[in-house]
Amino acid sequence: YGFCTGFDSDNSSGDFSEANHKVAEMLDLDPHQSNRTEKRNGETEIQENGLKRHRTSLPAPMFSRSDFSVWSILKKCIGLELSKITMPIVFNEPLSFLQRITEYMEHVYLINKACSHADPLERMQAVAAFAVSAVASQWERTGKPFNPLLGETYELTREDLGFRFISEQVSHHPPISAFYSEGLNKDFIFHGSIYPKLKFWGKSIEAEPRGTITLELLKHNEAYTWTNPTCCVHNVIIGKLWLEQYGTVEIVNHSTGDKCVLNFKPCGLFGKELHRVEGYIQDKNRKKLCVIYGKWTECLWCTDPTTYETYKKNEKRGGEQKKLKPSEDVIKSENDEADDMPEVQDTVQFIPGSKLLWRINCRPPNSSQMYNFTSFAVSLNELEKGMEAILAPTDCRLRPDIRNMENGNMDVASKEKERLEEKQRAARKERAKDEVEWHTRWFHQGTNPYTGTSDWLYSGGYFDRNFSDCPDIY
Repeated sequence: YGFCTGFDSDNSSGDFSEANHKVAEMLDLDPHQSNRTEKRNGETEIQENGLKRHRTSLPAPMFSRSDFSVWSILKKCIGLELSKITMPIVFNEPLSFLQRITEYMEHVYLINKACSHADPLERMQAVAAFAVSAVASQWERTGKPFNPLLGETYELTREDLGFRFISEQVSHHPPISAFYSEGLNKDFIFHGSIYPKLKFWGKSIEAEPRGTITLELLKHNEAYTWTNPTCCVHNVIIGKLWLEQYGTVEIVNHSTGDKCVLNFKPCGLFGKELHRVEGYIQDKNRKKLCVIYGKWTECLWCTDPTTYETYKKNEKRGGEQKKLKPSEDVIKSENDEADDMPEVQDTVQFIPGSKLLWRINCRPPNSSQMYNFTSFAVSLNELEKGMEAILAPTDCRLRPDIRNMENGNMDVASKEKERLEEKQRAARKERAKDEVEWHTRWFHQGTNPYTGTSDWLYSGGYFDRNFSDCPDIY
């Protein structure tokens, strides 16, 4: 969910905005640098196969946060709701939360793999891997995405990956983001809404996910639903920020009754369980069909329950623990995406005979200077030539605060962020005065057809590109 998602309310009094203005003074940025790279940022190369080649770096490197303390802000806010606090822009990353949730689609090949399997167990394995991969991009991402403005949207079409995606900020208090994605081959629909509930524990900030995620595999007439694990950022007062995911994720196949139960383990006192994921798939009669294990920051494997239990018993007796050694033969035989797999040493203990379900993508070599973005994330705010003419005027790529931050213009970005928040406050007061209700444009509140719970559902029509009645939010 990104560090401290939910901060930066339009209810904020602006008491902490002076910290934003100090940002520019703390930075020694070459003012010509963003100008040199801005043109390249707007250009898109075409590969020989006709597909677009997306950018591989941001226009300007990230700035150091070492001179800033989250605690210097939070200590003034004891007793206040976290959603009423405005954080300085120095703690942000140049993406909106709507773009951040689009990162669910980075490993969309796992959905394609699920669609291609005839066996329901193999489909569930691929869906489980997709659910875990959806949180993998958060590893070491301690920057806070920008809070979407009410009515903000984001669209992404990736012909090379076979999907298109649309999201909208449907509520500001509480902050709710709704999204809808579909396969370009009409083979899947992926949709949901996210409403993170924030808790501040003194040394850490916890984001508990609310909202259902639904994946429909149309060819198999199957629907899967789940909720993401809890995300926690540690050391917000002092020390190096670090992130963990914990909690139980239950993926239900509403057609077969199969269920996958994944336990994202908390770190524990000695860090032994850090990043570990362990679980199993069971059928409708609760018979365990396979065991899944790994780390959400590295890889995921599965094996049959008997092999797993035997290995664990042997381990307790002090048997030899075999560390996984990356092997091209293993990867190529178990995963069609072998060419995209990173050459890294995993720390997961490998159980002989296990099948590889998923392995994290390599990050670009300059990722640490780019907010620890993945290659997929680097491309999300790219504004290609001619795109402004077809985008909705509410699209994140057109947000001036995010655009200026990405280009390294921190002082302008900070002022633009305050201007947009003030504009949002004024619009809300005007609606209250005229007793006008806010109407969402692309999603409506309804009931999830599989869980029976309240959900935000796509109303359709976005890609017809009739944007005449979109709100003026920027």
